[in-house]
Amino acid sequence: MKKFLAVIALPLLVLALVVGVTQSAEEAKPKKCDPSQLVPCLKSITYGIPPPPTCCSKLKEQKSCMCGYIKNPKFAKYVKSPNAKKTMKACHAPIPKCKH
Repeated sequence: MKKFLAVIALPLLVLALVVGVTQSAEEAKPKKCDPSQLVPCLKSITYGIPPPPTCCSKLKEQKSCMCGYIKNPKFAKYVKSPNAKKTMKACHAPIPKCKH
């Protein structure tokens, strides 16, 4: 299980080094798109278990970044998965509607 999580977490950490800075619609301060911030959601997205509060807060902080993650082939399969949508619903976080 640890190896499986490491395989999933590694692309998140790699993207964190690549993703640029964007503005967050939620707060006046600029926020960085940092997919490693979503690591608390990893078990929920992978296994469909209820998300912890830290996952929900991070999903809401990163909501303006989600379309960028969806467009990135390394992350799309996670962000667009049924469990990701289930996690977003459980957190009352908006499911992204991205322009293609």
